[in-house]
Amino acid sequence: MNIDMIRAAAVRLQGHARHTPILTSPFLDDIAGRRVFVKPECLQHTGSFKFRGGWSAVSALSDAARKAGVIAFSSGNHAQGVALAARTHGAPAVIIMPADAPAVKIANTRALGAEVVLYDRATENRDEIGARLSRERGLTLIKPYDEPQVIAGQGTCGLEIAQDMTALGITDAEVAVCCGGGGLTSGIALALAADAPDMRVRPVEPEGFDDVTRSLAAGLILRNARLSGSLCDAIITPQPGDLTFPIMQAHCGAGVVVTEDEALRAVGLAFDRLKIVLEPGGAVALAAALFHPDAFSGDAVVAVATGGNVDADVFKLALDTLP
Repeated sequence: MNIDMIRAAAVRLQGHARHTPILTSPFLDDIAGRRVFVKPECLQHTGSFKFRGGWSAVSALSDAARKAGVIAFSSGNHAQGVALAARTHGAPAVIIMPADAPAVKIANTRALGAEVVLYDRATENRDEIGARLSRERGLTLIKPYDEPQVIAGQGTCGLEIAQDMTALGITDAEVAVCCGGGGLTSGIALALAADAPDMRVRPVEPEGFDDVTRSLAAGLILRNARLSGSLCDAIITPQPGDLTFPIMQAHCGAGVVVTEDEALRAVGLAFDRLKIVLEPGGAVALAAALFHPDAFSGDAVVAVATGGNVDADVFKLALDTLP
């Protein structure tokens, strides 16, 4: 896994993925006590950064592999990214999704033409289901984060951050990234190490599901005790990836942990001040920047707002946090 793979993914994504902007608000700066720059990947195709990795992985397959089809497991955002990429390339797609995933994510994945297989994430193992279906049907498994071409695609987000922040005259900042298994976090970290070496990535996770934060502190991969039960469903993973963890060890600072209430408040403030819609898991980086100022150094933080596929009832909870 290296910067050349990320640059190659950027070429394949050209004209397909959106180059999302950098957003600011003086009101958010006042809350954080420093300048906050938001990278709204909620505006990406399918509503999250996951389209980048999905397209990168599907576009890198041989014609024969694409014709046979692909399989992925996801709580919803990777599912939609792979489903759209597969449909565009004319490839069949099977997506394994937890039964408690937001209804909007399940419905959208089916609407994009994928076959959805539901499972109980508390009692069933998605890796085993994926391996079995892949073997039985001859499908290529595209993992949500521990897959080189997926990491490469997510890393294109980091190339854009480096380019756009440099254009703003800022080359020294911390970059808060919502972190599940670490695909986006490690991809951005590799991109910034090459193109903006004075920027440092900080993984951000929800309370109770802070496996990356604990693993980085311990120096070895640790698992979460629970695998479900958070509004931040988009970034709930069992543990850091075998591929992503060494990259995060080499290039990331300490993790930051936020509460579910802070994530909801960040969703509300993002809508109120930036006019964007986030899901709680996609807002934890912004929550860290706003409500944990002592966790960061310097006068600028970039917060990657990773997704906006939120059910209406959860979004209402977030809006209710506004004054």
